[in-house]
Amino acid sequence: MYYNKNWVDNYLKELEKEIHINYKNEIVNTLYIGGGTPSCLNLEQLQKLFNIIRKIRKSKNIEFTFECNIEDLEEEKLKFLFNNGVNRLSIGIQTFNEKYLKFLGRKYKKKNIIKNISLAKKIGFKNINVDLIYAIYSQTIKDVEKDIENIIKLNINHVSTYSLIIEENTKIYIDGIKNIDEDIDYEMYKLINKKLKQNGFIHYEISNYCKKGYESKHNLNYWNNNEYYGFGLGASGYVNNIRYENTRNLNKYLSSNYVYCKNEVSYKEKMENEFILGFRKIKGINKKEFNNKYTNIKDIKQVKELLESKQLLENKNSIYINPKYLYTQNQILVNFIDT
Repeated sequence: MYYNKNWVDNYLKELEKEIHINYKNEIVNTLYIGGGTPSCLNLEQLQKLFNIIRKIRKSKNIEFTFECNIEDLEEEKLKFLFNNGVNRLSIGIQTFNEKYLKFLGRKYKKKNIIKNISLAKKIGFKNINVDLIYAIYSQTIKDVEKDIENIIKLNINHVSTYSLIIEENTKIYIDGIKNIDEDIDYEMYKLINKKLKQNGFIHYEISNYCKKGYESKHNLNYWNNNEYYGFGLGASGYVNNIRYENTRNLNKYLSSNYVYCKNEVSYKEKMENEFILGFRKIKGINKKEFNNKYTNIKDIKQVKELLESKQLLENKNSIYINPKYLYTQNQILVNFIDT
């Protein structure tokens, strides 16, 4: 990957400045470096980045994740990350099938995935997530099954799965490629769900599976509708009841114009987010916690109706989406917009 070293150095200086201005010295429980390709930085630049990060106070049991491209996982870089406190890697493998890797514009091969994840484990990383993309154009259910079998052989603790959605203005869209048939997509989803569960993974969020005790603490903070900082180009945050998005324009960011938009979250919006985010979790929303924050969850009209129709279910502690409707959960979540 080509990038301009001066831009990177200037960007890191600006990132340090943004953190200095906005970070209020709290202890943080999770730290996630990603949302892009931070693993493409060279060792000198990584050292600068981690010198900045050292100013953030971290809890004793912090979950510290670094997002990686598979082709960037070289030994020296992995050792640097491990020795500087990173204890979780999130690696976008996408697929093991070289035909589909080429379709997605990836330059590596199956053997690189296996070799580099093995290297990360050898260095000492025990908490590793891999991202899998499925429902790729012309992909078969058998292809997806092979990908899942290969993931299981990696013996890692967390898997994130995403159905490929072809967005307008992307190269794939411009090339005339269509989304895969919805029925095939659903069969792939069911197969992934079944195979991962059979091999010791817990389905704990609509797109996420983990071995016991390896849930992503960082992402659970989002889904529990808690506040968090977001620093850097294109980052988003939620602090002091204000949600904000940073600019994606590098020139603006380098001119200290960090924030693109922000809005104070109203009580109504906060409750909407509680439903939209909370129902992503397979366990759903804790009734007691919701009642303490807002009002009795079962007094809310939409909840009553969805419980009556069995689209939502409840147990002693929680209200959650009926597993039969997880794949089409957006049809349920839309009920909570403009609550």
